[in-house]
Amino acid sequence: MTIQRRVLLRAGAGLLTGAALLQHGLHSARAAAPFRNDLPPAWYRFRLGEYEATVVSDGRLPLGKPEPAFPASPPNEIVSLLQNNFLPPDAATLEQNALILNTGKQLILFDTGMGDSMGDDSKMFGPTTGRLLANMRASGIEPEQIDLVILSHAHSDHCWALVNAEGKRNFPNAQVAVSEADLRYWTDDGNKRGPAFMTTFIDGAKKNLSAYRDRMMMVRDGAEVVPGITALSTPGHTVGHHCYAITSAGQTMVYTGDLAHHHILLLQRPLWEFSFDTDPKQSAQTRSRMLDRLATDKHLVLSYHFPWPGLGHVVRDGNAYEWAAEPMNLTG
Repeated sequence: MTIQRRVLLRAGAGLLTGAALLQHGLHSARAAAPFRNDLPPAWYRFRLGEYEATVVSDGRLPLGKPEPAFPASPPNEIVSLLQNNFLPPDAATLEQNALILNTGKQLILFDTGMGDSMGDDSKMFGPTTGRLLANMRASGIEPEQIDLVILSHAHSDHCWALVNAEGKRNFPNAQVAVSEADLRYWTDDGNKRGPAFMTTFIDGAKKNLSAYRDRMMMVRDGAEVVPGITALSTPGHTVGHHCYAITSAGQTMVYTGDLAHHHILLLQRPLWEFSFDTDPKQSAQTRSRMLDRLATDKHLVLSYHFPWPGLGHVVRDGNAYEWAAEPMNLTG
């Protein structure tokens, strides 16, 4: 046998052996991996000037069919707007994006999510809410570290985690800042009228806010709550709803609370009315004015209910607006 033939035979045998090993390896890798069915903690951290900001999720808040939430709006237009933006036409889902701001001197929480203070009523929007405390701890922040809780307003998904099911303060070292108008309205049994949810909302606000009655701060339109944070009155959704402008080292971000609940329906149709508004017509006018201001100023916006983590810009589009989401930076 010639040397050349021996080399070819050895090479052929090597190829056959490699192919067999490769086939065996591929066969072994075909074993199905189990579904994990778990999700990472939901928090996102970024810098705003000299401040450190952390967005913490309280979980998704499903509204169900969108038509009841927008009762004065044409149902076919609701469906069209949702479908054209690749959203299911039969379900409106909101996020709950709570902001924790580290100013270097204080840790400040903006709104608290649903919590568990009202038992079964705390799950009135389904089982996916009430996750703020767990996600806060996962982000490295303990509730005891919070110095101040600033409320945009006193609805269930914004203040019901001030206390736990036993009525004990979840943020034992914190003051609570809220408008006097909202404090009075949502702790007044005389307002238990109108929509069925009013009784539950008022009972929940009373339980949560009364636990901090000796450490309340009243916010005022145009005044600083603390240095760097200015209250902006935006009534309508509730009588005392406020947004907050946060400024550090020349950078400004506006925390808008419930100025607009849905990034498509209430930006592209800013004058539509929302069923949970105390004064729907006033809310629509307030929303339209503030959206115009945000689009003009081009400030960064953090919206409580927009798609996670709620950061972006409001962009003018004729008589309407678009939401331009801020890309997340996950590498530092």
